[in-house]
Amino acid sequence: MKLKFIPAFLILFLFLFATQTSGVTIESTPAENAGYIHTELEETVSLTCKHDNISEADDELIWLRNYALVSLKEGNKKGQSRVCISPVILEDRETTFTCHLRSNASNSVSVVLNVTYPPPLTDPEVITVEEEASLSLQCMIEANPPVSSVIWTLNGTEVDLKTSQFTLTNNGLSTRLFTEKVQRILHEATYQCTAHSPMYGLKTKVFTVNVTDKTRRFPLYPMIAGIVVVILTTLLAIAARWEKLVKCCK
Repeated sequence: MKLKFIPAFLILFLFLFATQTSGVTIESTPAENAGYIHTELEETVSLTCKHDNISEADDELIWLRNYALVSLKEGNKKGQSRVCISPVILEDRETTFTCHLRSNASNSVSVVLNVTYPPPLTDPEVITVEEEASLSLQCMIEANPPVSSVIWTLNGTEVDLKTSQFTLTNNGLSTRLFTEKVQRILHEATYQCTAHSPMYGLKTKVFTVNVTDKTRRFPLYPMIAGIVVVILTTLLAIAARWEKLVKCCK
């Protein structure tokens, strides 16, 4: 078998090429997994960018947040650079953080924040509505991962849309029960929407609906018109009477 020898100049070239393109790396807490950092709302994420090229030790590191430049303090740019996301908020979901050398933007590395959160179903709500008015009950169910199911109950029993005269909508972000005409016998009750999250389990929101008697409202515009007619009639009568008195005194 013949042995193939690599020329010395080619070895030197490969060595120099490897040195010049030595990598930029990101270390994170929590640790990244396949380019993603899994975290939750209100948590803290720490990112540290490093490069291992000694010849570029004085070169500055640049951070981008979704392609927008991150402002760094002096002393946090050379050799290694650190950014901290605290606390993690909803707007940080699917955010990409990229680090690269100022002198070589192609020498870069990126991580993406995968922010998980439950549907925001918390505080109970009391609603007072008049008979024959419309009623809308809404639950926000946006979550990551998405909820797998949503159930509405009325006094502990799953809502029968036909009997209760409700319409139900669900667009993945919110779910809503709606009726155009409230009836006390049907709609005065305790309602609960329950969303099931694969990660966070069951989340609920309770609505207490109180129905009051329909308010008898006076027709405003006809009333104003009537008052104007009465005032004008009175003024005309006074004017006519005054005219007669003036004639009698002549």
